[in-house]
Amino acid sequence: MFDNPRPTIRTFIIENFLFGDESPMPEDVSSLIENEILDSTGVLELVAFIEDTFGFTMADDEIVPANLDSVVKIADFVLSKTLRASA
Repeated sequence: MFDNPRPTIRTFIIENFLFGDESPMPEDVSSLIENEILDSTGVLELVAFIEDTFGFTMADDEIVPANLDSVVKIADFVLSKTLRASA
């Protein structure tokens, strides 16, 4: 289980969408969509990463900006799903 998934999520985004360049990476609370880090294809890649890394399947109605628009939102979503699964 991940106590803090933020570093893992941040590393994935930097490596896969910014090609290892941390300089354009916004703060963890900033929108990945508004900062043009994620587009629709990127969201699908992110969902696959989340499912593979954290061991759960995302429902279609969970693939929304409220869950995926910043590192903080993604981490909070992952923690809520993994905590529910372990309860």
